[in-house]
Amino acid sequence: MTARRLAAAALAAGALVGAAALPATAADRSHRENVEISRVQYDSPGWDNGSNRSLNNEWVEVTNNSRHRVNLDGWRLTEDRRGVTYTFRHFSLGSHQTVRVHTGVGRDTARDLFQDRRNYVWHNSRDTATLRNDSRRVVDSVSWGERNHRGDDNRNHNGRGHNHR
Repeated sequence: MTARRLAAAALAAGALVGAAALPATAADRSHRENVEISRVQYDSPGWDNGSNRSLNNEWVEVTNNSRHRVNLDGWRLTEDRRGVTYTFRHFSLGSHQTVRVHTGVGRDTARDLFQDRRNYVWHNSRDTATLRNDSRRVVDSVSWGERNHRGDDNRNHNGRGHNHR
């Protein structure tokens, strides 16, 4: 009887270790699926005069809707027409947190990141923003403008239209 109990205990311990290792990968994937482009300000308010203030009023918000922190290191936010890309470096997004990625120059914080560009990224009349994970798989994509025949099916857009693909 003792040998049977020991064998059962060893099998149970092995199953626990295996179960603990597998869900971490699956959980990591499910957290990544809960990251989205939540808002886009593609048309900087006022005149597009190229000032850093105007450039920083052009932004994309990325939101983590999961209950766990997500490491965005190596993730990419891409403007699809010209292929302009911002790569997240050494950044993780907390549970139910949002980060705003500005076009212009600034000091990165937990809530605001800056692409440090001197030119506008997002086209005002038509464009697509795509978020890819570190495996280059599309996590979310948002389009606005002429390709989208309906302007009323946009999510929270702060006065600027966009549609998810």
